Amino acid sequence: MAEIRQRAVNEKAGQQEQEQVQVPLPKEGRRPNRKEIDKKVEQIQTLNVVRLILSLAGLGAVAWLGCKTLYPILFTSSPITETQTDLPSSKFGKKGGALSSEELFSPIGGIKLKADEEKRKAVKDAFIWSWDAYEKYAWGADEFSPLSQTGSNLTSAGGVGYTIVDSLDALLVLDLIPEYERARDWCKTQLSFEKDATFNTFETTIRILGGLLSAHYLTSTHSLPKIQADAPLFLDLAVDLGERLLGAFSSPSGIPWSGINLKTRNGIPDRDNQNVASLAEAASLQLELKYLSHLTGDYVYWKKAEKVTEIIRSQAVHDGIAPIFISPTNGQFVASEIRLGSRGDSYYEYLLKQWLQTDREEPVYRDMYDEAMGGIKKHLIGQTQKSGLIFTQELHPARHPRDQSQTWQVVPKQDHLVCFLGGSFILGITEGGKREVDWKDLDERETEDFVVGKGIVESCMKTHETATGLAPEIAMFVQWSDEQRAANEDWYIKPNLNGVLIDGRNILRPETVESLFLAYRSTGDEKYREWGWEVFQAFEKWCKVPSGGYAGIEDVQTVPPKQLDRMETFWLAETLKYLYLLFDDSDHIPLDRHVFNTEAHILPVFKPEYISPFATS
Repeated sequence: MAEIRQRAVNEKAGQQEQEQVQVPLPKEGRRPNRKEIDKKVEQIQTLNVVRLILSLAGLGAVAWLGCKTLYPILFTSSPITETQTDLPSSKFGKKGGALSSEELFSPIGGIKLKADEEKRKAVKDAFIWSWDAYEKYAWGADEFSPLSQTGSNLTSAGGVGYTIVDSLDALLVLDLIPEYERARDWCKTQLSFEKDATFNTFETTIRILGGLLSAHYLTSTHSLPKIQADAPLFLDLAVDLGERLLGAFSSPSGIPWSGINLKTRNGIPDRDNQNVASLAEAASLQLELKYLSHLTGDYVYWKKAEKVTEIIRSQAVHDGIAPIFISPTNGQFVASEIRLGSRGDSYYEYLLKQWLQTDREEPVYRDMYDEAMGGIKKHLIGQTQKSGLIFTQELHPARHPRDQSQTWQVVPKQDHLVCFLGGSFILGITEGGKREVDWKDLDERETEDFVVGKGIVESCMKTHETATGLAPEIAMFVQWSDEQRAANEDWYIKPNLNGVLIDGRNILRPETVESLFLAYRSTGDEKYREWGWEVFQAFEKWCKVPSGGYAGIEDVQTVPPKQLDRMETFWLAETLKYLYLLFDDSDHIPLDRHVFNTEAHILPVFKPEYISPFATS
């Protein structure tokens, strides 16, 4: 890892002049003879040789120190986690870099793609199977347990519509109007945020506020007048919730507290994590709050959200990448992992999407995104020896074994959550279809982004090569330094921990199919649809519950797998929605006019009426 770059200018730079060599002048009154001149010249030459030797020795010492400090940070850690940050052979390696002949030229507005009606209907049927079971056994509850056929709420104070509100826009996208109307009626008569309990600020924002805002947008633009009439209901609920969420920003720094009591409107620190907030929690509220301000004309939400990004940018960040914990008390980062998975992921996602949301009118977010992607490519990308798979890795704070100085340990661990990044890289190139892209004629940065983005999608699909055809929650990739394993294996799942397999689970996550959707819409390459169909068929085979609904599985390597008694709300809100849109035609929810929040809620691109000085800095 390179040194943390300080944004402040070094005040001492340029103040110290280079030390000059003082050569004694001859005494006045006597000219030196030839012998004395030769002796002086010889002394000067000797002195220059000595200086040269000392300079080389100094450079050698600096190089040695770099090898002992920076090299372990950038490229190595312990023998177990040693890896290469720069990809072998070339900047991003020879393998995985070639462009497929099936990838098409992308005109303004994106490629026009036809629906695969048969596969789209199969996904819709899976959604209906899931929704009907929830309606039958858990209606109104926050979460659904398909095996025990029961529902549960997040707190004892009652539910806040986690499953129903999270699914509203999916019901509209899939044109399930009777189901939507029953969900709307529940929101109208039953949904209340007057709950005296602590809710997660981030999850409440991305799922509930995002769901209400998306429902407002999709109803307001619906072709049926009776559906259009529902738009004010969802905006009123969104405003009510948004006002309650403002209490989370009452910290001394403006970084939101992790929890919020929706009744008292008080922010609640995360006591389990020494009151810190995660990077993703603090910096993935912006799409929702800025759109709420745009709708209402009240820019308090916008300013609260924007201040978070401004605080992050003002600090010394590591080539645009940052630790996963930040203190709401003082707004400073806390020594913690740098990673793209849990607690870090959607910060990077929202940098690009904020720029796209306001129709590319706020350049600071594009600049921060480009810097972050450069830092990711520089420090967090690895490539396997066997197949040349491109993967992401983590940096963990560590103590150097020689002198106990602060260093970083490279860990080749990739959460399934990181699989969003492949599609994000590709979305950054096309700008959602706002610009023409010829995949055969990209500039250097775009080529790097495409090779890495495409490579991450491919490596995520490789992790589906399990007994069940489903990817694990966490994959460990094999480094070049592991000579016995590297030649024969690309990745593996860590063994059980005290009989509990955590890494090997699959809980119906959406990130791989999200990237497949974005990659297909951007390139038109049919392989992305083929891969999506393979993933869907694996869900159908192993996760479908005979009595209704779908369940995660305990171990992707065991056949038949044991099912887990939980159907996550993102199965309906994200996974099935992305699969449906993958097989839909490209004119439905076009990327040049929409952004998806990190819970796949659909928000429109708009021209902002308010732009702060920070946004254009």
